[in-house]
Amino acid sequence: MKRILFALMALCAFTGTYAQGWPSQYDGVMLQGFYWDSYGASRWTTLEKQAKELGQYFNLVWLPQSANCDGTSMGYNDLYWFPGGSNYTSSFGNEAELKSLISTFKANGIGTIADVVINHRRTLNQTLSFPREVYNGTTYQLLSTDICADDKSNWTGSDGQSSKTYANQQGYQVSQNNDTGEDWGGMPDLDHKSQNVQTNVKAYLRMLKDYFGYIGFRYDMVKGFSASFIGDYNSDANPQFSVGECWDGTTTIKNWINGTKVNGQPQSAAFDFQFRYTVRNAINNADWTKLGMQNDGNWPLNSSNTESGSYRRYAVTFVENHDTEKRSNAEQDPIRKDTLAANAFLLAMPGTPCVFFKHWIDCKESIKPMIDARRMAGIHNESAVLNFASNKDYYAVRTTGTNGKLLCVVGTKANSYTPNGSWSKILSGYKYTYYLSSDMETVFIDKGNGEYSQEFDVTLSAVSADANAKLVYTTNGSTPTAQSTQVASGSKVHISGNTTLKVGLLSGGSVKSIQTREYTFSNFTPYNVTVYLKDPQWSQVYFYAWDDMKELNGSWPGKTISDKKTIKGATWYYETFTISKEDYTFNIIFNQGLSKKQTIDIGPINTDKYYEINTTEQGGKLTVNDVTNDMTGVERIYSDGTADGNIYDLQGRKVSDGKSSTYSGTQLPKGIYIRNGKKFVVK
Repeated sequence: MKRILFALMALCAFTGTYAQGWPSQYDGVMLQGFYWDSYGASRWTTLEKQAKELGQYFNLVWLPQSANCDGTSMGYNDLYWFPGGSNYTSSFGNEAELKSLISTFKANGIGTIADVVINHRRTLNQTLSFPREVYNGTTYQLLSTDICADDKSNWTGSDGQSSKTYANQQGYQVSQNNDTGEDWGGMPDLDHKSQNVQTNVKAYLRMLKDYFGYIGFRYDMVKGFSASFIGDYNSDANPQFSVGECWDGTTTIKNWINGTKVNGQPQSAAFDFQFRYTVRNAINNADWTKLGMQNDGNWPLNSSNTESGSYRRYAVTFVENHDTEKRSNAEQDPIRKDTLAANAFLLAMPGTPCVFFKHWIDCKESIKPMIDARRMAGIHNESAVLNFASNKDYYAVRTTGTNGKLLCVVGTKANSYTPNGSWSKILSGYKYTYYLSSDMETVFIDKGNGEYSQEFDVTLSAVSADANAKLVYTTNGSTPTAQSTQVASGSKVHISGNTTLKVGLLSGGSVKSIQTREYTFSNFTPYNVTVYLKDPQWSQVYFYAWDDMKELNGSWPGKTISDKKTIKGATWYYETFTISKEDYTFNIIFNQGLSKKQTIDIGPINTDKYYEINTTEQGGKLTVNDVTNDMTGVERIYSDGTADGNIYDLQGRKVSDGKSSTYSGTQLPKGIYIRNGKKFVVK
């Protein structure tokens, strides 16, 4: 009910003439729904399947840039802005899938944030010509004269040469205006003083909001142009949420936020990079006092410092993102340890926390109860915060919400800190502990809603000033009463199957503050798939495989393959991989070894595949033919001899459309399925 009331209040708040940058006293949590190269994990269809679970914990999900970039891309070299044809077939899915995702997110209480890249833009074929696009009967096209006069992008193949010099050589013209911010060398920088740029950008933003249903924008590289343009664009598009990537210290970020003002009101929030630096410094130096100290002359936007804290409303806090995470690039700056402690601190503090997708995937069972605790205390982006206790081994901070207080202790000896009797311990993990103020008179359950893969214990805690308070619970969905199973605070309940757990606080003879958790268990059975390569007549054959998170068979160039089979009169090299969970995919490259011939990236893969090397190349890499249908299509047999029509498992989930051309001859696992309302067996 609280979320519904807030949504109504938010809707009313945004009916004015101007956007407000970010809502006041906003209590939502945001998820960055991607990481670098998360092409499988962040596919629109994959994310849509997670909408119910995500909606229970996140109010906002920030998606990667969603338009066509003319090839595999994370979207920061955007080529198209408007829908039409294949213009919105990105590396994450097509236009229809994106609209379906945003609609499903909305139905599950999630607002979707668009990644908006307007500092620079890709042009056609490394020229200075932009695509011509028609949307709602109006033609939109940027011109070479919309490129900043002092742009020095290396896009045209001459690193360091200005676009103006290149344009003169090719018979083009660029703008007469210099850049209003920092130059970026990867793509031509746009002149936001240009009326044509402003017209195109405003139409683009309104389209994202009105056509696709995005409710907010994450602006990329906002230091590349004047903050005043963000104020203008948001005043026109009127998004509910806006956050800028102003990658710098607090002083610069505050100046940027102030620069977006229209009629004295900031039009955008900003990522609190100083918060991230503060957490990183504490972890890297194993000195937890740094969480409460000034760093490099700056306090985080969401800190207890009076001046910086006045910007808490506009602080979108985070501890990792796609640019800082561990990647092959030595310039990355990842937090290499203490991930749980970092997220515990993030989710206990004011500001709007943005959880990194990899952290969510790896640690969701720990992150869920952290979010539950934040919500129970009623912490919002402007909540008051107090540095409670500090030494090198731990740091304790108290945040006051609308419902109560949350005390977060992080550090090497977090569990050694014991507050006074006015606190109830609710969570404890590796280098973090959470307490709620005992006067909240409620119940805490240390495992969040969702799907689990194996049995587990739930710890139940009474948050009460009554030392004699007990807990009563049921596991069948019924409302607990004083006659239900009664246990002391700190007791555990074993969960072994699909369960609706309800727990109430029994104090003074009455039951109150009933909390509910829904637990389900996956019935997915891991299976093996094999990738075959027709003998390419190389002296050595290497398979290099990876998924969205890790390398699967060693670092480049991968594994030397000696296993061979003769199939239908031909020799095939092969390697077998395990599909460990639903929607899991991996990628592969065939190669001859270091500094020798290799194929293009192949994938995503989650079924048996047969490939042969092609004679043509793409970008200096060998292409391949997928000949899986030729090798296995005739072997796809169902018990009734047909393979037409959508196929569902007994839980009602679609597992195939029954067309071998779509599923490349994939054999469904043995079991019972439903097609056209009738059961059939795959033997």
